[in-house]
Amino acid sequence: MSEYPHYLQRLQDATRKYWDKPALNTIGGESLTYAQMATSIARFHIIFEKAGFKKGDKIALNARNGARWGFAYLAVNTYETVIVPILADFTPESVMGLVNHSDSIALFTNKDKWAKMDPEKMPALRVVFDVDTWEVLLCRDEKIADAVAHWDELFAQKYPKGFGPDDVHFPTDNWDDLSTINYTSGSTGDPKGVMLTYRNFCANVDYSQRHVPAGDKMVSMLPMAHMYGLVIEFIYPLCNGTSIYWLGKAPTPATLMKAFAEVKPYLLITVPLVMEKIYKSKIKPMLDKPIMKIALKIPGLNSIIYKKVREGLLAAFGGNVQEFIMGGAALNPEVERVFKKIKFPYLVGYGMTEACPLLAYEHWTKYVAGSCGKAVDVAEVRIDSDDPQHVVGEIQARGENITIGYYKNPEATANAFTEDGWLRTGDLGIIDAEGNIFIRGRSKNMILGPSGQNIYPEELEAVVNNQPYVMESVVVDRGGKLVALVFLDEQAVAKALLDPEAKANIPENIRLGANRQFPAYSQISKVELMDKPFEKTPKMSIRRFLYK
Repeated sequence: MSEYPHYLQRLQDATRKYWDKPALNTIGGESLTYAQMATSIARFHIIFEKAGFKKGDKIALNARNGARWGFAYLAVNTYETVIVPILADFTPESVMGLVNHSDSIALFTNKDKWAKMDPEKMPALRVVFDVDTWEVLLCRDEKIADAVAHWDELFAQKYPKGFGPDDVHFPTDNWDDLSTINYTSGSTGDPKGVMLTYRNFCANVDYSQRHVPAGDKMVSMLPMAHMYGLVIEFIYPLCNGTSIYWLGKAPTPATLMKAFAEVKPYLLITVPLVMEKIYKSKIKPMLDKPIMKIALKIPGLNSIIYKKVREGLLAAFGGNVQEFIMGGAALNPEVERVFKKIKFPYLVGYGMTEACPLLAYEHWTKYVAGSCGKAVDVAEVRIDSDDPQHVVGEIQARGENITIGYYKNPEATANAFTEDGWLRTGDLGIIDAEGNIFIRGRSKNMILGPSGQNIYPEELEAVVNNQPYVMESVVVDRGGKLVALVFLDEQAVAKALLDPEAKANIPENIRLGANRQFPAYSQISKVELMDKPFEKTPKMSIRRFLYK
């Protein structure tokens, strides 16, 4: 067994120690103390037990971020049933496909989401709970219906003296058992469900407890069904006794700033795009003023100005943030330069679902601009190159936090690892003499959505290519907006004998048709027509790097 504590041991200890402290909170809504969280977990365990749910059974969770999402996750995870978190933005068809693919026998969801699903298409489901009210939305099992009807009596029978701190017991003899299946996309063709064990989570929670700052309150903004948000904004801080606050609705600049002012979080997890927008709207206009440019050339005065800029920026986030961790993409070099000058406490990390998610991190005081930190000490990272310091190669990893493979997908699992057992990340980079990792290209083509969602252009292109008159397409990211570059099937257009107005409407019709099938975060903002086919490799795949 590993030398560090199990994260459920840490959570058990924190729950007993911070019994009356707020644990899971929706801003402007519900708040659950550690005591209420633990009591509710124990109540659900009674239902699971009466239903005959066994260790290893799968339970899906498809709901909006909030206190109840956090609770539902823990209720399943601490019972040793396998949790299957599904992104809230996935279409009903994708959710139903993943519920089936994962063999889930129960589902936690929001009532309005359930209304768009078809129970007949998910025959294995035995029960569906509304996350917001605990109402049973579907029950195909009399044992569950009976248990729910006598819930209070069953709880009183099990805990006749009431439920107290000493009654909190979470299992820890499960290091190498499956904990979570996390789907990296909503595609129904060949879904990849990353299998993560309790050990994978233990490793990253332990690393975070030792290296990432700890504090009293955390604002959680990233999608909870995404590993980055799940581990770093929820599980690791909760194991510290931190109070987690969710926005409960889609973040806007106004709601975010209000939340930061109220909660005063100690840590902020975000994506580079958000910080780049803040830089462009708040810092750059101020530093670009002619008088400011002159003042910044005067030694002594410039450091006073930079300090004021830094303090103003930190105040906007509540004034308590010790560190800003960005991930998922590189930070714009111009923004990095200014952040370094003003001594802004930021860093860019590196991870992926398959690493649960941490691969690299470095405390902001030692972080090297342009890098994504150093390999976490619960994993090893290598570059598949003869000269890793100078010649770019694939970044590969192995360690206690690395996935055991993809659910029901042995081919994808085999392809994900080298013959000597290292995970192929699909990213390209170098490592300097000090161990700092520099990513030079993302061979996976992934685009990071505005709230940290993974967007896979190939999936979007498959839908765009199905629209009338489309021959082929490439989806690119332009300043946070998705643009589809499209080459039309000229013969099909000619055959259709369209009038000039109908021809002119083709791009917009392609956009609208495709967007009907996409979640909000991966909507195409514009379709641009290409005047010739895309350039291709000998294997006939499009040379994507030529198109921006």
